[in-house]
Amino acid sequence: MMNRRDFLRSGAVLGVVGYAGLPVAVTAAAPKSAVGTLWLNWNENPLGLAPSAREAVAGAVDRANRYPDLVRAELATALAKKNGVQPENVVLGCGSTQILQSIVLAAASPDATLVLAEPTFEAVLQYQRPLSYRIERVPLDSRHAHDLQQMKDRVAQGPAVVYICNPNNPTATLTPSSEIDAWIEEAPETVLFAIDEAYYEYVDDARYASATKWVRARPNVVVTRTFSKIYAMAGMRLGYAFAHQSLARRLRQFLSQDNANGLAIAAAQACLEDGELLPRSRKVNAQAKSIAHSCLDDLGLEFLPSHANFLMHRVNGDLDRYIQRMRNRGIRVGRPFPPMLSYNRLSLGLPDEMKQWAAALREFRLQGWV
Repeated sequence: MMNRRDFLRSGAVLGVVGYAGLPVAVTAAAPKSAVGTLWLNWNENPLGLAPSAREAVAGAVDRANRYPDLVRAELATALAKKNGVQPENVVLGCGSTQILQSIVLAAASPDATLVLAEPTFEAVLQYQRPLSYRIERVPLDSRHAHDLQQMKDRVAQGPAVVYICNPNNPTATLTPSSEIDAWIEEAPETVLFAIDEAYYEYVDDARYASATKWVRARPNVVVTRTFSKIYAMAGMRLGYAFAHQSLARRLRQFLSQDNANGLAIAAAQACLEDGELLPRSRKVNAQAKSIAHSCLDDLGLEFLPSHANFLMHRVNGDLDRYIQRMRNRGIRVGRPFPPMLSYNRLSLGLPDEMKQWAAALREFRLQGWV
């Protein structure tokens, strides 16, 4: 049986491996079938969990027999301070997808409308299926941004949930925040805005700002974030949201009690205090993106501007066949996202991983496949 000291030692070793540039998939924790596989399909941080977070998890093992009420409150306070809100504005979830589920459940009614882009992150559509929402899917505009005017036109007179993933998944494109703000400012409170900022920390664009500024005054805006992406905690399932106090109370009614476990919270607290984590993740992401852009430019394959840790690029030929051919090479790339079936979503891995993907893509071109 591994004691806490051994756990800490192994965590430190894996932390060095992840941050030294080796794929996380080749660590001892990976299943045998995954060894050698490049995971470029789930928009994860390829650096792996930060060493500081690994150490924090090891230190929290001794408290694993205790309920996490106190550390939940401490994390809410830390998130509130970092984002200029109050602790009562913070909602914690088992990943941000659980909070999206609570939004769909909390706003459901026989005359409610769910308005969202196409394509976009599918969680809210999955969660509404047992419910009686009227669904309005709105294609992205010519910029591959949310077509907010068309979305506004689809909002019925009754209650509505407007889901805006910004940057959007799967396109990694940006909708200018000023355009979203203009709609929020004029919308009635019967329109609930669910602003998904899962990739917020990756954005470096003057047109972009968090919608968090609305939550203290507007009871119809909720902003969701996650520790899954830039903080590399996808497997630990911890997300959070900012909402007006009244809306936050409503959302908590649809969330399980103690839905954020103590070990995940320990990792999250360490991540928030780690001054090197975000700059390093952004730097590696930019390097990986540059390699992908260079290859795609050389091959004349169009790609969309990316404001996240993934990008959408065009694929000549059959998309399903392309995905399978990459899989045969040990490279997992993104699934199809209708209606953009001539594009593939590519998660950005480590620079060496991107070079392997680029080499495979160039070979596919020599075969006439892309």
